[in-house]
Amino acid sequence: MQADCKDDTLLRDVEQFIYREARLQDEYQYEAWEALWTDDAIYWLPANDADIDPEQQMSIIYDNRSRIGVRVRQLLSGKRHTQEPRSRLRHFVTNVEILSREREEIRAGCNVMVFESNLRGETVWAARTEYLLRPEGGTMRMARKKVALVNNDRPLYTLSFLI
Repeated sequence: MQADCKDDTLLRDVEQFIYREARLQDEYQYEAWEALWTDDAIYWLPANDADIDPEQQMSIIYDNRSRIGVRVRQLLSGKRHTQEPRSRLRHFVTNVEILSREREEIRAGCNVMVFESNLRGETVWAARTEYLLRPEGGTMRMARKKVALVNNDRPLYTLSFLI
């Protein structure tokens, strides 16, 4: 089956969005990262499995748009002691694919590995990440981001940066 040009362009746009998001996280550009979200956004890191009901079971993070803003302001405050000094980060993104497209929403997925170096040492975080993206005003924005950590069934060190 041959992909059509529109599909290739959309995949490239989605890839560029995901790469830009990773760069903003790595470079501590928290306000620019926050601007990527829609007003009805959900940022979710499930615990103990990838397919739980976040309304019924515990999550590592289950933030609405307001809580995303609080998280960013905490990181900008300089009072996030687990991030003093800041972790040095690098996000590695691979296997980006469009999972579905309905109306003006695009479901995309990718594999992500985050290398973190801080005073505790070095940690590698691996995850399958899924996005719900919406084109708005000539750009894409995140309506939902789900990060299913490979080791989300084990005790985790403080996850005090944006993953």
